[in-house]
Amino acid sequence: MSADTTTPAKVPPPRQAPPPPLAPTPRGKRMSGGAGTPWLLLAPCLLILGLVLGYPLVRLVTLSFQKFGQSQLWGFQPADWVGFDNFTGILDDGEFWAVVVRTVVFAAGCVIFTMVAGMLIALLLQQVSGWVKILINIALVASWGMPIVVATTVFKWLFDADYGILNAVLSKLPGVDLIGHNWFASGPQGLAVIMLLVVWGAVPFVVITLSAGLTQVPQELEEAARLDGAGAWNVFRYVTLPILKPIIVMLTTLSVIWDMGVFPQVFVMRGGHPEPEFQLLTTYSYDRAFVVNDYAQGSAIALLTVLLLLGVVAVYMRQMLKIGEVE
Repeated sequence: MSADTTTPAKVPPPRQAPPPPLAPTPRGKRMSGGAGTPWLLLAPCLLILGLVLGYPLVRLVTLSFQKFGQSQLWGFQPADWVGFDNFTGILDDGEFWAVVVRTVVFAAGCVIFTMVAGMLIALLLQQVSGWVKILINIALVASWGMPIVVATTVFKWLFDADYGILNAVLSKLPGVDLIGHNWFASGPQGLAVIMLLVVWGAVPFVVITLSAGLTQVPQELEEAARLDGAGAWNVFRYVTLPILKPIIVMLTTLSVIWDMGVFPQVFVMRGGHPEPEFQLLTTYSYDRAFVVNDYAQGSAIALLTVLLLLGVVAVYMRQMLKIGEVE
């Protein structure tokens, strides 16, 4: 009999069961330091904020509920607690409400003109060549970086009644004679000059921020809108503006906060002694505290201003939450 030379078939090894999948590690546990690490890293910043902002705010609230004048400042008399008497006296004062209305109107005008001028300049920058855009941005940063006192002094010279260049230039127009015209003879004209100063200093930040936002607008959406027959205004309204809405809300809120707190422009422009028709909440609080030497009422006015600004911040947070829900 011949030997069987066929090769025996190889039997494959038995399949091993795959290892069980690993349980997903919670995101919080993957952090090396645990939940306390972020608070530990934020501790230096929170400590500095507590020292720089916390103590003055607590002191401000304390003074607003006390009787605190020169005698209490020098330690001749103790600071007596008077409850809400300071707030009652302020809220019953018609001059205070006139200052509030003037401040709101002034801040609203500054914000509107700042946002409109900033948007127009930002849109125009998208239509110019690269080197022109660079030169304009350099000019914007230079004007933005100018100290407020220097800018206020320059504007004070421009609008001077005797030596102001603006009166001389405008007087060259047919039928215009402004030689010797005092722009600060009335409150509305003087506040309009100060408003122009505030807008001039705030526009660069708005332009630079909006220009950065415009670079994020998809060109495809604008082109599609133009192909559908939309004009320039409709493209801006229905395509560009909704994309820029978070930035516009942020800039508007910051502008309201900054313009409600305008102080050096008014103080320097009026030589350190703003007249009653030039008083805003900041200068009014300063006068009550350091001119009348009623530090308690000055603190109460400042606290009411802070509460008013907190209302603006609350509106901003609400708008941002709505934008986040839509997205």
